Amino acid sequence: MSEEQEAPQENTPETVSSNPQPKTPPQNSGFNYGIQQALPNATAVLVLGILSIVTCCCYGIIGLILGIVALILSKKDRALYAANMTFYTESSFKNLNAGRVCAIIGLILNIIYLLFMGAIIAMFGWAALSDQEALKEALQGMQG
Repeated sequence: MSEEQEAPQENTPETVSSNPQPKTPPQNSGFNYGIQQALPNATAVLVLGILSIVTCCCYGIIGLILGIVALILSKKDRALYAANMTFYTESSFKNLNAGRVCAIIGLILNIIYLLFMGAIIAMFGWAALSDQEALKEALQGMQG
């Protein structure tokens, strides 16, 4: 038989393998092909970090709690980002890092404020914090 008389080739497995079909994503893999999304707690970490700085003068307790929660959430999201960097947006990771920095600053400020309040209580007593006149008398007693 000549080349012109050969029957056209059908799509046999040999010819199909030369033209690979696009692979479908595996089921339940957690990958969202082509679409990036924000880290789940990035905004919450940023808000909690900022609030931990703002509330540092509320006797140091509220800001301390907010800062610790922000650090715990940021640790979880950093692990998620490290596992699948291409799955999450870079801007959400930057927000996460900014919130983490704010939380660390808030923790430091709250700890300093707690130490300051502890020193005030040790020097002047608990009554000095609740009564401004007692604090003035204690300060005048130290001066003269």
